Amino acid sequence: MFLDRIRVSIYQLAISYLVPLNINIFWNFGILGFFFLISQIVTGIFLGMHYVPNLDLAFKSVEHIMRDVNFGWFIRYLHANGASMFFFVIYIHVFRGLFYNSYVYPRAIVWIIGIIILLLMILTAFLGYVLPWGQMSFWAATVITNLASAVPLIGDEIVVWLWGGFSVGNPTLNRFFSLHYILPIVILLLVVLHILFLHFTLSSNPIGILSDIDTTKFGSYFIIKDVYGIYLVLFICSFFLFFYPNVLSHSDNYIPANALVTPNHIVPEWYFLPFYAILRSVPNKLLGVILLLASILLLVLIPFIISYEVRNTNLKPILRFIYYYFLFVCIILGWIGSKDIIEPFYEIGQISTIFYYFDYNFNYQMNQAIFKIRKMKIIIII
Repeated sequence: MFLDRIRVSIYQLAISYLVPLNINIFWNFGILGFFFLISQIVTGIFLGMHYVPNLDLAFKSVEHIMRDVNFGWFIRYLHANGASMFFFVIYIHVFRGLFYNSYVYPRAIVWIIGIIILLLMILTAFLGYVLPWGQMSFWAATVITNLASAVPLIGDEIVVWLWGGFSVGNPTLNRFFSLHYILPIVILLLVVLHILFLHFTLSSNPIGILSDIDTTKFGSYFIIKDVYGIYLVLFICSFFLFFYPNVLSHSDNYIPANALVTPNHIVPEWYFLPFYAILRSVPNKLLGVILLLASILLLVLIPFIISYEVRNTNLKPILRFIYYYFLFVCIILGWIGSKDIIEPFYEIGQISTIFYYFDYNFNYQMNQAIFKIRKMKIIIII
């Protein structure tokens, strides 16, 4: 009886689920993100079998995986480059939602869960970046955990608690390894909730109208489309995996961690660069941390400050301009995050940070203006 219910549920989720007929390729990136999540969990389990969370052995254990474990290099590079591909498809998934206003009622809860997943992804990726215990790993852990000291009154105590001592050490590495192992399971559970709520509200579509008429079953046409998308993304991933496995990482991380030698330029992974640029564009540490967190958490508020009835951005030139302006600012911030803190990059980073937050205010003002115009029309009709 229980197995029958599971089969029925799987059939309803994967086969009989109704999907709008006009969705395009950008709707494939949700399932691609789920695919890479499973890939990261599986490869992480195998890496965890050989990794040793110890200051003296962590770096050596990673080299042991690369050199001595059968196909260890493949699993490690797949995990490292898979993280980049994971963020790549999720960022496209998020920007697709922004472009087509997928966050508007009745999908606000789907959007909010998705942003929480993104936040946990960023946290999990940071914890994983520390584990190889190279130069960039050690100094990234030192710099990022020190941000907690900006919290008034209890900041220093939080830092000591995070470190498990008075500096980044063995307890820190053990805690980061444990959390990095647990958080993907939490993300997986949230992804299941994300999918369930999506199935209750049905998928959005490029036109932006609410319709349950022009739909078809998910299987088998859309399953084939998703498989084809996975094939294409794996082809791109294999290009990095087999030919340029280290192009997306920093060469200094192949140097064992040394607390006495600071790297010339501490650079996070590419998917952290926009947030890193915002953080270092503010001279005040506390304000920088607040703006860093706000850059992600403000996305949660979008369904509450924007409620356009016509959700097709292609039909709204002004909103289309705002969207491309926001995308351009994010790209500029990512570019600035990879540069040294010198002129003119520091000034460009500050201007881009202001423009980043100005977009939310501009969207809110546009929404209020549209609401007032609609209200005036109602009064005239009355």
